[in-house]
Amino acid sequence: FWCFMELISEFRDHFCAQLDNAQTGIKATLRRLMNVLQHYDHALWQHIEITCKVDPQYYAFRWITLLLSQEFAFPDTLRIWDTILADPHGRMDCLLRICIAMILHVKPRLMQGDFTVIMKTLQRFPPVDVGLLLQAAAAMPPCHTVL
Repeated sequence: FWCFMELISEFRDHFCAQLDNAQTGIKATLRRLMNVLQHYDHALWQHIEITCKVDPQYYAFRWITLLLSQEFAFPDTLRIWDTILADPHGRMDCLLRICIAMILHVKPRLMQGDFTVIMKTLQRFPPVDVGLLLQAAAAMPPCHTVL
């Protein structure tokens, strides 16, 4: 319980409508996610956001506000949360890197798809070994160094 409270306390600003447009609000977090994706894979970012006009609110809002709990089985979610809690670069930074690893993991499918394919893929994330995502996220430098 206390670990969960510690984890969720850092993300409370995402649930306050008055802070949606603030630096700590959900819209700023989604912008940071897209900026990091743009840094790692400009072509993929451009295809998702510019060409197909897929707003990250359609998929990443749920990822971030629910800490990926709807995307993975419960044991995998606990493993993700454990990683987020232990990350030396900060919880939000870790969550964003995991989200980027998820997007990059399905890059071939996203690059070949249109709006509908991208939405279906990201809203119903395909089965994956969470360990691979966590390794990819851990290999990325902290988000603040790429923004």
